[in-house]
Amino acid sequence: MATAPPPGGLGRFSPLTRGWFEGAFAAPTQAQVGAWDALASEQDLLVVAPTGSGKTLAAFLSAIDRLATAPPVPERQRLRVLYVSPLKALAADIERNLRTPLAGLRAAAARLDLPLPEITTGMRTGDTPAEARRRFPAHPPDILITTPESLFLLLTSRAREALAHVDTVIVDEVHSVVATKRGAHLALSLERLDELLERPARRIGLSATVRPLDEVARFLGGARPV
Repeated sequence: MATAPPPGGLGRFSPLTRGWFEGAFAAPTQAQVGAWDALASEQDLLVVAPTGSGKTLAAFLSAIDRLATAPPVPERQRLRVLYVSPLKALAADIERNLRTPLAGLRAAAARLDLPLPEITTGMRTGDTPAEARRRFPAHPPDILITTPESLFLLLTSRAREALAHVDTVIVDEVHSVVATKRGAHLALSLERLDELLERPARRIGLSATVRPLDEVARFLGGARPV
């Protein structure tokens, strides 16, 4: 007899991802369950929740689950997730924080006798060494962490072809850019990115506090509903 999927939104994920999450956390937070339910509808999404509510993992977990279970693709096409942070320091924090779930997935795969997922992360900011910049077009990571300014430079260079298979864009701390020149710059870059893609990338905005919600959602989605 078939067993029912686990409650609380985790039933949407593969056994590998569920195995890691259930071993690491007592249960999903309300923000995570709400985000995962909304992501299942294929819409763009704005997640507004207090600091410590797990909203960053809420945004990343669906993407990580897809990467962990997807068949291999040519190396130049592997970049699928773009994380945009308004602060270089925040971008560095996210790269460190991603190591925990990625290591956890590898441990869960070994425990469950499943194929080990090989998910790579990279960072592109003004401090990225020249050698890493040169390697990027031919050897992009699965998840790229960047800033609005560096995303603009990528989109206006020959390296933009590495972005041509992105399917998810996560914009963190969206409230800090929405009413600024940087925000206008970022909105243009998101539209330029979609011009490279066969289908527009899913946009996920994250914020601890933001008002008014409708205006921020409109900024995030452009002409699309959020």
